[in-house]
Amino acid sequence: MVRVIEVVGAVFTSGDKVFAARRGPGKSMAGKWEFPGGKVEPGESAEEALRRELLEELRVDAAVGSHLASTRHDTGDTVIVLSTFECELRGGTPTMTEHIALRWVPRSELHLLDWAPADVPTVQLLQEEEAAADD
Repeated sequence: MVRVIEVVGAVFTSGDKVFAARRGPGKSMAGKWEFPGGKVEPGESAEEALRRELLEELRVDAAVGSHLASTRHDTGDTVIVLSTFECELRGGTPTMTEHIALRWVPRSELHLLDWAPADVPTVQLLQEEEAAADD
């Protein structure tokens, strides 16, 4: 039986830059870049899970805004369903607890990072928005 895992990711922006986090060793897809977040626990809404995960992983308080995208990534024995949301930092400074790097990346350079597969559609959406804004 295929296991389905619901996860959430935060898209923080500052001007033309987007916040990215690199997965640490010992994690699945170690070394890949992602939008920070994590698993939705039973009984939690996606927004509640995202606020909790950001506090645990980055030690920040965040406001969760609009839903950006939902994607499915099939790893063979597991299907990861990732929902990304626009978020705003409300308090704290992002601190590494599980990641090996944190970076603000210009939208035009997002495609240069080695993203986790489930995050790629959101990266593409962000770059399409930038291209449309430039037109």
